[in-house]
Amino acid sequence: MDRIKHLNCADEALLRAERLAGYAEDAAHSHNDRHRAEPFAAVGALWADIARTHAALAAALPEQTDETEDTDV
Repeated sequence: MDRIKHLNCADEALLRAERLAGYAEDAAHSHNDRHRAEPFAAVGALWADIARTHAALAAALPEQTDETEDTDV
């Protein structure tokens, strides 16, 4: 997996984490769904960790230049 793919995966994971954080907040404010807040928050935290991991991997990889462009299609 190259740097761009890791950055794309990090973006996707971050969006999921953000969405799940919103679900957790909504559930926490709900009288009937309060019990769902913790599971939503836990899964959101997992997706945030995945986003950080992909971002760290992307940061460790060199940027692609014309000389190092990926030829895989």
